[in-house]
Amino acid sequence: MTEPQLSANALKVLERRYLKKDEEGKILETPGRMFLRVARNIAQADLLYTPAKDLEPVIASFYEMMARLLFLPNSPTLMNAGKELQQLSACFVLPVEDSMESIFEALKNTALIHKSGGGTGFSFSRLRPKNDMVLSTKGIASGPVSFMRIFDVATETIKQGGTRRGANMGILRVDHPDILEFITAKDDKSRLTNFNLSVGVTEDFMEAVEKDEMYDLINPRTQRVAGRLSARMVFNLIVRSAWKSGEPGIIFLKRLNRDNPTPLLGEIESTNPCGEQPLLPYESCNLGSINLSKMVVDGRLDWGRLGELVHSSVHFLDNVIDMNHYPLPQIESITKGNRKIGLGVMGFADMLIQMEIPYDSEEAVAAGEKIMFFIGEEARRASVRLAQERGPFPNFKGSIFESGHGRDREPPRRNATLTTIAPTGTLSIIANCSSGVEPLFALSYVRTVLDREHLLEVNPFFEATARREGFYSPELMEKVSCEGRVRSLANGEVPEKWRKVFATAYDISPDWHVRMQAAFQKHTDNAVSKTVNFPAQATEEDVARVYRLAYQSGCKGVTVYIQGSRESQVLSVEGTRERPATGVAGDSTQALSEPIPRAEPLKPRPRPEVTCGQTRKVITGCGALYVTINEDQEGIFEVFAQMGKSGGCAASQNETTGRMVSLALRSGIDVESILRQLRGIRCPSPAWEKGGMVLSCSDAIAKTLEKYLEEFKGMSFPREKRAVDGGMMACPDCGGTLEPESGCLICRSCGFSKCS
Repeated sequence: MTEPQLSANALKVLERRYLKKDEEGKILETPGRMFLRVARNIAQADLLYTPAKDLEPVIASFYEMMARLLFLPNSPTLMNAGKELQQLSACFVLPVEDSMESIFEALKNTALIHKSGGGTGFSFSRLRPKNDMVLSTKGIASGPVSFMRIFDVATETIKQGGTRRGANMGILRVDHPDILEFITAKDDKSRLTNFNLSVGVTEDFMEAVEKDEMYDLINPRTQRVAGRLSARMVFNLIVRSAWKSGEPGIIFLKRLNRDNPTPLLGEIESTNPCGEQPLLPYESCNLGSINLSKMVVDGRLDWGRLGELVHSSVHFLDNVIDMNHYPLPQIESITKGNRKIGLGVMGFADMLIQMEIPYDSEEAVAAGEKIMFFIGEEARRASVRLAQERGPFPNFKGSIFESGHGRDREPPRRNATLTTIAPTGTLSIIANCSSGVEPLFALSYVRTVLDREHLLEVNPFFEATARREGFYSPELMEKVSCEGRVRSLANGEVPEKWRKVFATAYDISPDWHVRMQAAFQKHTDNAVSKTVNFPAQATEEDVARVYRLAYQSGCKGVTVYIQGSRESQVLSVEGTRERPATGVAGDSTQALSEPIPRAEPLKPRPRPEVTCGQTRKVITGCGALYVTINEDQEGIFEVFAQMGKSGGCAASQNETTGRMVSLALRSGIDVESILRQLRGIRCPSPAWEKGGMVLSCSDAIAKTLEKYLEEFKGMSFPREKRAVDGGMMACPDCGGTLEPESGCLICRSCGFSKCS
């Protein structure tokens, strides 16, 4: 069997989050053994249909496509298949009805799902609005947002199976009377931190926005009109909130239900946490992704290989449904009744680079549409073949495929849905490829090596291209490692063709982001999870344009991220983005006229996308201390101090010291003032280092800073090339950069994900 060829970051992520461990945390399996564990477990489902079947070829097929990083299932399957938990699904939706019993039943079920490693989506649209009558007590209702806070607090306390944190999607219909409170719910950044929020938008609402008309608010308890609002005012409020924080997104409810394969079973009201998987109440779905970067041979896509892989992947994902241990009997019932799977892709940007196609081009959009059409057709053929062998999904009768519902009747299929474009943050680290259908976030990335030293590395495709095409130089690689992009470099440093091919997320205009999402959505059963990236200078009008474009181009929803907009949510400090306060064009109300918050003195400046610096080793009485000093355009910017061994009081104190020193540096405190506070602090175990005695870890940090300043005194740093403008977020686990991806935040250094 093929031995997996994994990057250093992939190995680290697997060891930290995926590989089997004993009760003391000791790793019990290699990556190859992990893939074999999963392959053997998932192949067992074949015996349910052919009891005497020889499973060895199936096991070998499943193993090879994972070990060769051609296909990977969603994280719960990799983590749990063949282990005691055996919970294999990532996506769940739970109903929340308008009663105290239903609300707290949903809360209990949420805890069970999060404990088992899943994420949950909810529609709170059925809850009566704030101040509405509670007939049983003659009291008044507190409204959906108040109950969302209860779910948020519960999620905060639960670790998902020890490996994944809880994540939720909260949706409220735009015609709910509490919609304004929902839209602005995250103005207080300490609230609803475990929720992604999306407004469920109707076609009527979008038409009213364009016509600048009023629309009705409907009380879900009485189904009567409870008031009227200006559609354009509400749309502008959504836009302003998203401009400030990236949320809420919007979801087009009619489009979700237009493609609901089993409308007789109910209406789709919610999605999973990142929005790509619309589900009925109590439904779950398991996902997997094909690595398109492995499908390119000599600059061309190998369609035959891709087709074979699609068939094997559908077989694998259908088996997962049977091998899954579901957290609730209701979930098992409807999941096995519909047998939804979500096959998607990752490595799309890498594929385009190998084919020398710029991401922001007509050729790339056409390629995305063609690839997804092909995958969808091959997945359908695979599902029809499985239905012939195993029977169609139990709810096929009455589905849109059996009854037609305005389309041609199709032969029975095994699965109600087949394709989904999911975020693949952690999976793409394991596969060492770009995420989902996103462009490259940057051309350099942080790799964490032994003793948690952080190294900047340049994208291997770029380095290989530079060497092959003759424009490689160490100086260019250094510039790219600090800039993270080539389109910002001076003309001539990189040939124009390759400046176009190696596009990064902020090089690409928002319109191209939406067009690519729409291209994949055209042939995707479920939805496409993708982030539309904006620079920090984006205006509200820019965001409004994207929301309208997503509606017009057939997307099922859209999520935006304005550079630096969520930093305060992660670091718990105010960002200092200098962004224009341009209002939305056509604003017909004064309700949005509050001033944009301005940064006050001593507020920390935002973290750049990439920083450059050094890591130095110092011997202390507690052991080897590694001090990392990074700079941005204004000078020394942050300090990380980590022991050679993890855990313990000294390690935690050093982390605290580093955070506080970094906060002071970012707030403009003079370095000498910081040094005065650190110098001379003594601990019971001093040590000798070259140049004198090191009295403590704090003293060691001070001495390292002093040496750094002395060595580079008077030198002219190319600081304009040492960081990308605009604030970015630091990973709370390793200090690396968090990248916005598909409505979530992912660290490509350690695999941390804010949504899972």
